[in-house]
Amino acid sequence: MKIAVTYNNGQIFQHFGHTETFKVYQVEDGKVASSAILDSSGSGHGALASLLRSQGVDALICGGIGGGAKTALAQAGVTLYGGVSGSADQAVADLLAGKLTFNPDVMCSHHGEHHGHDCGEHHGGHHDHHCGGHCGS
Repeated sequence: MKIAVTYNNGQIFQHFGHTETFKVYQVEDGKVASSAILDSSGSGHGALASLLRSQGVDALICGGIGGGAKTALAQAGVTLYGGVSGSADQAVADLLAGKLTFNPDVMCSHHGEHHGHDCGEHHGGHHDHHCGGHCGS
């Protein structure tokens, strides 16, 4: 299994569509066997899902992600764990231990496109984004 994390200086990068690097973890027998940095070469969110799929990535841990990128990842067969912050290495360890805290309904765009809800104004450390029931619709 391969897990990718949006990556910047050891931390989970919070804007999927602007990710310049991913850290990709090769997992064997429930443990990280190796990891490597993958340069996205400024691919943009549409191409990022294809890039991850081409690398054999099974799951992605990230912070904020827009609806179009979520759809592209789903179509590429990449499981999404969004709304996560902090250490990339710790997030992968938590996922493997079955204790990663993530938001399955994360839908907020960090590109200034407001989709009829107030998600765009709460980028700080608030990963519930005050979406209520609006993000999934």
